[in-house]
Amino acid sequence: MRKMLCAILTVLPVVVSLTAVSMVQAETAGEFQPLLDTDTSCEITVIGSYSNFEALEAEFDSFNEFYPDVELSYLKPDDYNNLLGTVLESNNAPNIFFSFPWMFGNEAYQTAFDHMEDLSDPGLGLDLECIRPSLLSYDADGQLPMVPVFGRNYGMLVNNDLFEKEGLQVPTTWEELLAVCEAFRGKGYASPMMGYSADSSGCLMNILVYPEVVAALSEDPGMLQAANEMDPSAGESMRHGLESMMQLIGNGYINLEECDKINDNYTEVILRFFEGDVPMMICTGDTVSGTGKRESQSEAFSKAPFTYSFTPIPMSEDGGYFVDSPSVEFSVNKTCENLDMTNEFMRFLISREELNRMASVKRLVTPTTDLSFDAVCEPFSQVPPERILSPEAIGITDPLAVQVRNASYLVGTGSITVDEAVSQYGSFE
Repeated sequence: MRKMLCAILTVLPVVVSLTAVSMVQAETAGEFQPLLDTDTSCEITVIGSYSNFEALEAEFDSFNEFYPDVELSYLKPDDYNNLLGTVLESNNAPNIFFSFPWMFGNEAYQTAFDHMEDLSDPGLGLDLECIRPSLLSYDADGQLPMVPVFGRNYGMLVNNDLFEKEGLQVPTTWEELLAVCEAFRGKGYASPMMGYSADSSGCLMNILVYPEVVAALSEDPGMLQAANEMDPSAGESMRHGLESMMQLIGNGYINLEECDKINDNYTEVILRFFEGDVPMMICTGDTVSGTGKRESQSEAFSKAPFTYSFTPIPMSEDGGYFVDSPSVEFSVNKTCENLDMTNEFMRFLISREELNRMASVKRLVTPTTDLSFDAVCEPFSQVPPERILSPEAIGITDPLAVQVRNASYLVGTGSITVDEAVSQYGSFE
């Protein structure tokens, strides 16, 4: 017995030492280490504007490996944007909610901001260093009310098989874009480029013009200031994008009558593209995120699948831009129940590994410094650094973006001319 006891006592310090070393190594490797009682039982609710959020639900499952008795759920309230403040003031207020950069400065969302926790608090332990600094939006007090979980970009879905069939190369410059559009038209394609064009929200016109305006304003601080102040002189920043867009429409490379048959800029854009006769479909990365799930929902694609990719739209001779902006951000309701566990889940989620994993599942751009891309979005990895633009870092405000969006739509649909749009900048509602 004495020998056995001595053996145990001899081995015990080694075991303790190895356990401590293992924990240190895990923390060094970035592996999540629980800080709260893992037997805690509580509920955490996340609300947002997505109809479903399978990528987040997968994160719930992963978090439950550490905290098995924490019940996490995702919900989409009706009329999310308009009723967010009311929901946060209700008896069933969520723990975490979707937020967006365009909410800054908008009085309609003051109630939401009143509920937002400062996520830059070091005590929360969020790995903010793994996120691209240009995507982090601080308020006037230096607080961080929201953190990005997905990035957004603008471009076009390309049917690679059609390009191969017709012996054409995916364009990387403006002249190449015009040439392939002309070639497709000559081969009988009714609309070489398509997209959603029913109204100004998410329309193809804005997707074409907005990156060009961001680029123009990034090179002219004076013009940027004028644009944010709604000075009509800033309308000149839109001219190049608007004229290029109208060249595509005027040449018949974008058939708006065909585009108007698409009733939304998400599911119907994807399903129309999957019909297989559209060489280039103008859309945002948010739309691309739904392609994987809808491959099986498209009868045409199921019968005749093809390879496709998401690429920048080369609206200038030097190519296209990667407009790097947050798509969805998370905010924590600082008055919610179970705030400690809510922050623990955020500490788990806001990490390089989990954000990258979720972006990969959702087929969206990760907000981390890795800037990794899904295989479909791989062409964006070829965009040179000087053509990667962050509107938030540049200083482009939401009212400015609204002017561009509405002007683009009005010009694209023929309601006003390019000259009228340029001179009327600041007056578009």
